[in-house]
Amino acid sequence: MRAMELRGSVRWADADPAGFIYYPRIFDYVGECEWKLLHGVGLAWKDLKDAYSLPRVHVECDYRKVMWVGEAFTVKLRVAELGRTSIRYAFEVFLDSSPAEAAACGSVTSVVVVGGKPFPIPDDVRAALSS
Repeated sequence: MRAMELRGSVRWADADPAGFIYYPRIFDYVGECEWKLLHGVGLAWKDLKDAYSLPRVHVECDYRKVMWVGEAFTVKLRVAELGRTSIRYAFEVFLDSSPAEAAACGSVTSVVVVGGKPFPIPDDVRAALSS
């Protein structure tokens, strides 16, 4: 299954007043990595948005280390499961300062939706994410 990495650092705008990452912001980084993965396999959103949508229906994250403002990190995202209508991504976030253990890990599940209802993953999307 497909995988993608994204490098970044915790931005001031993504931190709470104590100076560490505001917990839901991790999903912004994961979402950016997801977009990079989709775009990288030729699934440009501008071409897909008129055919169907991919709303997130479930997210989860375990935080294991504090991520301070300015800390560099790498998000590792992979397609973990392709269901009939859903795509589940698994992710891990590693700090450059301590890369041996993930600072955060979790998953994001999206469902293909057409006309407000779940719809089977299109063959081209399934093929692009499977290889």
